[in-house]
Amino acid sequence: MDGTNLQFEEPGGLNPHRAAWIEIDHDRLRTNYLTIAEALPANTGFAAVVKDDAYGHGAVLVAHEAASAGAKLLAVVNVEEALALRRAGLGLPILVLGGRQPEELPVCVENGLSICVHHEDDVRHIAAEAARQGRKASVHVKINTGMNRYGVRWTEAASVISRVAGTHSLHLAGVMSHFSMSDELDKSFAYLQLSRFRSVLQWMESQRIHAQYRHLCNSGGFLDLPDAHYDLVRIGLLALGVYPSSVCRRLTGLQPVMSVKTRISHLQNLHAGDKVGYGMRFTAPDRCRIAVLPVGYGDGFPRVRNNGRVLIGGAFAPLVGGVSMDAVTVDVTHLPHLKQWDEVVLMGRQGEHEITVNEVAALRQSVSYDQLCSWRSRLPRIVINPPSQP
Repeated sequence: MDGTNLQFEEPGGLNPHRAAWIEIDHDRLRTNYLTIAEALPANTGFAAVVKDDAYGHGAVLVAHEAASAGAKLLAVVNVEEALALRRAGLGLPILVLGGRQPEELPVCVENGLSICVHHEDDVRHIAAEAARQGRKASVHVKINTGMNRYGVRWTEAASVISRVAGTHSLHLAGVMSHFSMSDELDKSFAYLQLSRFRSVLQWMESQRIHAQYRHLCNSGGFLDLPDAHYDLVRIGLLALGVYPSSVCRRLTGLQPVMSVKTRISHLQNLHAGDKVGYGMRFTAPDRCRIAVLPVGYGDGFPRVRNNGRVLIGGAFAPLVGGVSMDAVTVDVTHLPHLKQWDEVVLMGRQGEHEITVNEVAALRQSVSYDQLCSWRSRLPRIVINPPSQP
C-alpha cells in the first residue's frame, strides 16, 4: 500500500467494510513535522524517510505533509516506492536507499531519482546509464563507518568519492552514513562513527570536493547528537510521534499519529471451568464475561496467549486465551455496561488511558518500528482531520 487508498473520514465514523481499522491523525502529523522543523538548526534541513508506506501511515499523505513543512528530500528503499510518490505529484528529490541492480538504473535515471553508491562498480554502472540517456545522475555516496551493512569503508572512501566527483554524468548530491546506535545513553560507538565520518569530510575539504548534502543522523541522532547534524538529518519514526527509544531527548508537542481500533463483535457469558480459544489456554476461574474482537494476528496484532490488554469504555481489559488469526478475546467482567459494537482501542488513547506502540511491540518481543510496519493492509486506514486537498 502506497497511501493512495487512504480513506478520509470524520472522527467517530465507522468504516462500512470492517469493524476494525487504523486511524491516521492528520493534524498530529502536521504538528509533528512543524515541531521538528522548528527545532532544527538554521543551516540544517531534513529528509523525510517514508519507506514501507511511511511505516504503515501512508507514504503519499506523509510525504505531502513533509514537503509542506519544508523537507529537502524524501527517502525510500525501492524504486516502486519512489515511482508511487512521483505519480502522486511529489516533485522533491527522492533518495532510494540500499543497493540497486543494474537493471533498475534506467528507470532511476529517467525519473531523476537519487541513487546510493557503495563501491566503484556502482559508479561505473550509474555513470554509463546516465551518459546513455544524456542526463546527469544524482548520487549519494554511502560511507560505512561501522554499521557494516551498506557503504564503502571509511578508510577506502576516497577513491569512490574522487571517481564520482570526476565523472561528468554524475552529480555528488550527498555523502552519508548511518548510526547503528544513536538513541541509547551510551554514545561511545556513535561518537566513533562520527569521528570516522568526519575524517572523510575533512579529506573532501582538502581536495575541494563538495557534496550538496552531508548526512549522518537518523531520528535518534537528530535528538541526541547535535554535533552530527551537518546539512541534513533523516527523520522517519519521529515525525509519526514515536520516539526511537525511552531515553532519547523529548520534543514538546509530538504526539502519535496512528491509532488502531476495533469494535466488540460478540459477548460471551462463561461459567467457572469454561475454556477459551484454540488450545484452551484460558480457563474461567468463576463466572465471567468475554468480549470477542474481530481482529487478530492476520491483521498484525501479536500472536500472544493470556498477555496484553485493550481499552474499552475508558478502562483496560486483559486479553484471555490465544490471539487467533481473526479474533481476540478479552475479559470484560468488570465492565458490565458494555454492549455489542462498542469501540475498542488496541493501540492509542481512550479517555485518560493509552496503549502505546511500544507496549504492543513488547508483546512480540520487538520494537516500535516493527509493530508499526506489521499492521496489515487489510485494516483500512482512515484519515481523521484530513487535509483540505488530499
